[in-house]
Amino acid sequence: MYTPILATLGYIVSADGEKTLLVHRNKRQEDVHFGKFNGLGGKMKPNETIQGCLLREIWEETGLTCHDTQLRGTINWKGFGKNGEDWFVFVYRINSFAGEVPDTNDEGTLCWKRIDELHTLPMWEGDKYFLHLVFDSDPHIFHGYMPYQDGKPVSWSFTRGC
Repeated sequence: MYTPILATLGYIVSADGEKTLLVHRNKRQEDVHFGKFNGLGGKMKPNETIQGCLLREIWEETGLTCHDTQLRGTINWKGFGKNGEDWFVFVYRINSFAGEVPDTNDEGTLCWKRIDELHTLPMWEGDKYFLHLVFDSDPHIFHGYMPYQDGKPVSWSFTRGC
């Protein structure tokens, strides 16, 4: 039976469109993401919509209020979790927000990174396959499939919606 963890992943874009806000997961060594840069987001709760999950997670992780969110795609991460759990993630670009970005949160340091340099950062190997789709100008939503094995992507495929 396929029962993935449903989650959101959001990338907040700076006003000039050049940078995105990431969390450098550097607070807990037992964190499966320790040392990596990640977008913001997390697991959906049973009583919320996926949009509500995104807004809640961004608020909890940054204190920011999102104004312009754009669903950019979905990714089916088979076997991604620490214990081989499957994840189905809704990936958003947040084009405007209100509030002041704090320096840190419970998971690590919050920092603005240039979008054109994301590929140089330590992050999940699989992120480098889809990040360009989050920030490109194609108006169509992407739908990706990326199975993981032993913490690494096995393959990557995607389609664009009409």
